Amino acid sequence: MDTQKLLGEFASQLLSGGIEVVDLTTVLGPDTPLIKLPPELAVDTPKVEIHTISAYDKNGPWWAWNWLKLGEHSGTHFDAPHHWISGKDYPDGSTDTLPVQKLVGPVNVLDFSKEAAADPDFLLTVDHIKDWEAKHGAINPGEWVVMRTDWDRFGNSEAEFLNANETGPHTPGPTAEAIIYLIEKDVAGWGSQTIGTDAGAAGGMEPPFPAHTLMHKANKYGLASLCNLDKLPPKGAVLIAAPLKIQKGTGSPIRALALVPRK
Repeated sequence: MDTQKLLGEFASQLLSGGIEVVDLTTVLGPDTPLIKLPPELAVDTPKVEIHTISAYDKNGPWWAWNWLKLGEHSGTHFDAPHHWISGKDYPDGSTDTLPVQKLVGPVNVLDFSKEAAADPDFLLTVDHIKDWEAKHGAINPGEWVVMRTDWDRFGNSEAEFLNANETGPHTPGPTAEAIIYLIEKDVAGWGSQTIGTDAGAAGGMEPPFPAHTLMHKANKYGLASLCNLDKLPPKGAVLIAAPLKIQKGTGSPIRALALVPRK
């Protein structure tokens, strides 16, 4: 099948509903959970603010629109390599320079929701990934990898979503070795359903925050606060994860979507 014919069939399947579009995105607003940093390190991202410019009133009688105040890494969001010091020197590492071809691609959904439900500190290892590949097929170069933990069920409560106490945050994520394994497979990027791409305990790993440090060092991308991964198959879906084209942007809130064959 030639490319033009293939795209035509794809468009027809979208219109007929043969391909379902699944929304992987949380609502972005004042109650959206945001990451909390130690006060000695940095100022936290401000709460999302939505301000009315006009609403069919004296400021604009026939139209409504708003202006927003938000951080680049708010809600369901994209991490570009420039987000981390290890990726700061890539000329194509910010949201306005990255190659858009990589923002659409096959996605591997690693389901470890049962493990995360049993242990909020669950860590994904290389053996976990290899066992998943033995069952579902190899993870290939250029593909996305996301870990399903169903953590989005806590999305209406920032306290539950962050799950932090006096010993720190307790959320699932990858080991450094798992991230290295995926980088060696030349994946496009790594995604999670938690507040960030790393585990809550990642600050104590070597290197610290490996999903950030190692992925961005390899000029690869991150996705965080994804939703509805339970609606995706292990393989066979296509991910669309396009950040706003912010000048020298380190990341961006996104409307993450997946294209899935309808059952």
